[in-house]
Amino acid sequence: MPSINDMTVGSPTRDIIKFAVPLVGGYILQQMYLIIDAAIVGRFIGVDALAAVGASSSIMFLIMGFCNGSCAGFAIPVAQEFGAKDYSKMRAYVANALRIVAVIAVVITVVTAIFCERILRIVNTPEDIFHDAYVFLLLSFLAIPFTMAYNMLSGFIRSLGDSKQPFYFLIAASLLNIVLDFILIIGLGMGVEGAGIATMTAQAFASLLCWLYIRKHLRLLIPTGNERAYDDKKVGRLLMNGIPMGMQFSITAIGVIMLQSANNALGTVYVASFTAAMRVKYLFTCVFENIGVAMATYCGQNIGAQKVERIKLGIWSAMKITAVYFVFTLIIIYPFADDMMLLFVESGERNIIDNAALYMRLSSYFFPALGLLTILRYSLQGLGFSNLSVLSGVMEMIARCGVSLWLVPTFGFLGVCYGDPTAWVAADLFLAPAVYLVYKKLKKVRK
Repeated sequence: MPSINDMTVGSPTRDIIKFAVPLVGGYILQQMYLIIDAAIVGRFIGVDALAAVGASSSIMFLIMGFCNGSCAGFAIPVAQEFGAKDYSKMRAYVANALRIVAVIAVVITVVTAIFCERILRIVNTPEDIFHDAYVFLLLSFLAIPFTMAYNMLSGFIRSLGDSKQPFYFLIAASLLNIVLDFILIIGLGMGVEGAGIATMTAQAFASLLCWLYIRKHLRLLIPTGNERAYDDKKVGRLLMNGIPMGMQFSITAIGVIMLQSANNALGTVYVASFTAAMRVKYLFTCVFENIGVAMATYCGQNIGAQKVERIKLGIWSAMKITAVYFVFTLIIIYPFADDMMLLFVESGERNIIDNAALYMRLSSYFFPALGLLTILRYSLQGLGFSNLSVLSGVMEMIARCGVSLWLVPTFGFLGVCYGDPTAWVAADLFLAPAVYLVYKKLKKVRK
């Protein structure tokens, strides 16, 4: 089956790059259509609408972080059993993971939709943008089942080492999203509601493409007979991998919510600045994030194959890749940060442009810390130590809360700019010794 990629043999650097490149391309496409959403909203509707779209971004990071993190965790036993070549057991994990995801998606969608208004109050959403923020957030919550379906199905595909097909599906979904943006926002004048509907439709389309691909080309993943049966032990293992990963993202998001709440209290101009900067920042940080995702599959397959020595080689290779990419980001971000913000607002909005560019430049200086964080965290998750990744999320949360409580009231938006860098460094201080001790333990057990 040509689309399957065994990462337990060959050059670790080649394996990681081969797997990560389609992931990065897919993530860039996701961020591009989010940027286009924001650009169309900011340019054709106005600054207030741009602020409304971004006012709840930390809330979506909390909710979707849990959903997507859980899906990534549920895919780890699938990758491990694939590495061990136990395909029947792998398919049994697929069947039970789908049950869990269906329940989580329904529960979270219902609860978040009911409490949508209260959530926006909690994060100090300004009154002048409250209605639009509510509409956009509610539509985002209603899209949760489609988003989880895509992340789970694409996670299964990636567990077999195939990161290309999900990338192709995102290309199609991104193009659909862009077309719908122009039709709904500009053509029909639907405002932020149009942006929400376009994103929801694109997510549903991407998940459908994943399902059709698995049914036609990756029948190795489709459970049959007794493999479809509910299994307490397998559900327990899936939950032990998935829930800690979801919680890790959610715990991290608590700090992000605190930071955004402090920023929202500064006023609509700063909300718009934060929204523009975050959209561009995610475009650059996706490389670090997806090298980390590649490490989860790489480590999962190699620990399943009991090739402990390849894990260390893979971590060092990933660190070298991120170091090279960091140099590239400095060359682009430092001179052109101001120009990037013109995607979202007119050149006369100097306060928004200056604030957003400052945020981008300060964040970029700390990208090596982010690269180390993603490599070590996802490696732990792939090895089955998701509990340690949760603790790294706690470190991030504490750091962001500290910035929100002390730096932002004193330094204003400058304090907001140091929120992410402080969190990344705090997490690294925990992760570096944790990974070292885990690797020593695995080597000892292997011997």
